[in-house]
Amino acid sequence: MSAPTLNMSCVTTPEHHESATAQVQGRADYIDDLPRLEGLLHAAPILSPLANGRLLGLDAQDALKAPGITGVVTAQDIPGDRLLATFVHDEPIFGGPELAHVGQVLGLVVGESHRVARSAAQKKIRLRCEAGTPLLHARDALQAGSFVLPRVQVQRGDADRALQAAPHRLSGSLEVGGQEHFYLEGQIARAEPLEGGDWLIHSSTQHPGEVQHWVAHALGIALHRVRVVCRRMGGGFGGKETQAGHLAVWAALAARKFGRPVQMRLDRGDDFLVTGKRHPFSHDWTAGFDDSGRLLALDAVQLVHCGHSADLSGPVADRAIFHTDNAYYLSDVRITSHRCRTHTQSHTAFRGFGGPQGVLLIETLMGDIARHLGRDALEVRLANLYSVADGEGPRETTPYGMKVEDNILQPLMTRLAQDCGYRKRRQAVSDWNAGHDVIKKGLALTPVKFGISFTATQFNQAGAVVSVYTDGSVRVHHGGTEMGQGLHTKVCAVVAQVLGVPAGTVLPAASDTAQVPNASATAASSGTDLNGRAAERAAQQVRHNLADCLARADGCSAQEVRFEGGQVHTPARTRSFTEAVQYAYSQRVQLWSDGFYATPKIHYDRTTLTGRPFYYFAYGAACSEVAIDTLTGEYRLLRTDILHDVGQSLHPAIDIGQIEGGFAQGLGWLTTEELVWNDKGQLLTRGASTYKIPTAADMPAQLHIELWPEPNREDNVGGSKAVGEPPFMLAISVFEALRDAIGATRPGHTPVRLDTPATPERVLRAIQMLAGQ
Repeated sequence: MSAPTLNMSCVTTPEHHESATAQVQGRADYIDDLPRLEGLLHAAPILSPLANGRLLGLDAQDALKAPGITGVVTAQDIPGDRLLATFVHDEPIFGGPELAHVGQVLGLVVGESHRVARSAAQKKIRLRCEAGTPLLHARDALQAGSFVLPRVQVQRGDADRALQAAPHRLSGSLEVGGQEHFYLEGQIARAEPLEGGDWLIHSSTQHPGEVQHWVAHALGIALHRVRVVCRRMGGGFGGKETQAGHLAVWAALAARKFGRPVQMRLDRGDDFLVTGKRHPFSHDWTAGFDDSGRLLALDAVQLVHCGHSADLSGPVADRAIFHTDNAYYLSDVRITSHRCRTHTQSHTAFRGFGGPQGVLLIETLMGDIARHLGRDALEVRLANLYSVADGEGPRETTPYGMKVEDNILQPLMTRLAQDCGYRKRRQAVSDWNAGHDVIKKGLALTPVKFGISFTATQFNQAGAVVSVYTDGSVRVHHGGTEMGQGLHTKVCAVVAQVLGVPAGTVLPAASDTAQVPNASATAASSGTDLNGRAAERAAQQVRHNLADCLARADGCSAQEVRFEGGQVHTPARTRSFTEAVQYAYSQRVQLWSDGFYATPKIHYDRTTLTGRPFYYFAYGAACSEVAIDTLTGEYRLLRTDILHDVGQSLHPAIDIGQIEGGFAQGLGWLTTEELVWNDKGQLLTRGASTYKIPTAADMPAQLHIELWPEPNREDNVGGSKAVGEPPFMLAISVFEALRDAIGATRPGHTPVRLDTPATPERVLRAIQMLAGQ
C-alpha cells in the first residue's frame, strides 16, 4: 500500500490541548484523584540519615505499635532480585547495609493513611548507623578513583599538536550546577494485586514499559502479569523516566506482602531527598584559536557528578559529549568524560539529557574567545559555524562522525540578528555602559543545534493502535505518555488528518502496556516523531480498508476515494464518515489497525561513540539583553528574541508554549535554581522556600518568539521537528548576556569567570574577581 503524504497544513488543528478544559476546571484526574479502593494502604519511606556509612540495625517495634500502622517492608520482603532492573544493575531496591546518600530509601512503613505512615516512618523507626566520610564533589571523586562507569574519550585530529600551533590559547574551568525537576505532581504510584497473580500499576511515569519491567523483576514474575497505566502526569521533565519506577516497585512489594492495594506518594521534601536531579558538571578546557576567533583546537575534560549509582549517567554524559560542539566545527578535538560516583542522590534524566551541559561549555568558550580578542561575540560564533566548505575544505562533520546535512543556522542567526536589531542594540549597549558606572548592560545572541533521537538506537521505535467505532468516533492508543507537552493532542490531530475527520472526533487513550507493549520512554524529544508516525501508519491502514470497501461498492479505484471534512467521496457519491464506517462494518471490514515505526538512517557504535546517532538536528537562536547592578549583583532580563526551528508545526500554539516553557526552565537552571548540600551530604534546598524556580517576574519584559518557516528536510511526521528539549538551551543567551555585562565593568581582554547558577551573589563575586578584589 502506498501511504499518502501527510500535509499538516491541511490539518484541522484543535484549538486547545486535549486536557486543557478539564485541567482548568479541576476535572482532570491524576493518580491521587483515583477513587479510594476498599482496603487501600499507604506506604512511606524510611530514609537514610547519612550520606556514607553502614546501617547496623533497624528497630521498627515502636512503629508497629502505632495506631493505624499495618507493617514494615524491608529487603527481606523482596521475592525477586534485590537490585533494580537498571541497565547497569547497580542500585539496590532498598539501601543497606551500605548507605549511599542522605534520603536513600531503606524500607517502608505501611499504614491506613499517608499521614499516619509518614509520621511513623519519620518518628517511630530507630536506626543504628556508623558514619563514613562522604564524597560530595566530582573533583574529589576523581582524585579518589570513584566512578560509576568507565571513562569515555572522543577525539578527532591531534588536539595537542593543534594547540601548540595555534596563535592564541586560553584555558579555563566551569562549574555547572544541577537542577531539581520540581514537577507539579510529585512521584506517585498505586499497586493493585489482581486475581491469578496479575498486577495493575498506576504510575506517574514517562516510561510505563520500564515500570512494568522493574515491577516484574522485583516480584519475580513474567512481564505479562504486570499492566502499567498512565493517563497523564503533572509534569515530568525527565524526572519520571527512571525515578517513577522506584515508587512502583516499592508500592508493589508492600501490596504483595499485605495482600492489599498500596499507594505511595512522596511529599515534596521527601521527593527532593529521594530522587535524582540534573547532573552537575565540572568542566576544564584548553582551546586554541586564530586572530578571527576561529577555533583550531579543543581539549575538554568533563567531570560528571553522577551520584551513588549509574542510573542514566552513561547516556547523559555521552550526549554532553555529542553536544559539546553545539553549532561549531571542531577540527582537532579531544573530549574526556569521567563519570564520577558521589554520595548524593543518583542523578538522572532532565530536559536536554546532558546536552545543555555540553552546549554551555562551548558557548562560554566562544564568549571568552571574543573577549580575549576584543571582537564581537556574534562574529566569533558565525565564524565557527558548521559550513559546507571553505578554503580549508568541508566543515560539516561532527567529532563523532555524523554529517550535518540540514544546517540552517547561518541564515537563521542572520535573520534573528536583523529582526531584533542586534547591531544597533550592540552599539546602544556600548554607549550605555560608557556613560553609566553602576548599571551595566549586556547583550548576547547564541545558537542551538540539538540532535533528535535516542542515542540508544533500540529505543527509536514506537507502536500504536487506531480504533474506529461504528458511530464514526475514533480512539488512539500509543506508547507515548502525556505530561502536559501536548503529545496526545498532536497524535490525535495526525490521525484526524489521515481519516479526514474533525480533530475533536479522535480521543486519546491512557498509555497502557496491555495495549502497546515494549514502548520506549517519552523522552529525547521524540514523543511525537515516534508515536505520531506509528499512529499515522495505523490510521492509514484503516483508511486503506475503508477505501477498498467503498471502491468495490461504487465501482471505482481505491485511489479515487477521498477523505476530508468528515466526509468520504467517491466519483459516484458522497457519504458521511459515519455512514462509510457503518457500511464497511456491514461488509465485515476491519475498522482498527496497529502501526509501527522505527526511525530510519540512524546507527551508532557505543564502543567508539561514532556514527549517526540522530535522525536530524533541530535549530534555534536567541538574543537576550540584561542589566546588572554592579553594587549588589542583582539583575533584570530586559528582552529576549527567539527564532526557533520546529519544521512544519503540527500545532503552533503548543509549539510556542513549549519554546516559552523550555526557555523559562533553562533560565531557572542558569540563574536561580541552586542545589546546596552541606559537608555532611544533607540537601539543604528541599522546597519552594529554599529552592527558587523561575516565576513570571523573572521572565523578560519583552519576549518575542517566531518559528523558522521551513519543513523538516527528513521524512518526519507532517514535516515537523521535535520541540521539547531544544528550546531549553536558548536560555544560554541570558547567561552570556550576563557575562557580557560583567565584562563591561572592566573593559579589557580578561575572561569573565561565572559559574551556574548565576545568582546575584555569583554575579557580584564575578565583578569583584574581575576588578581584582
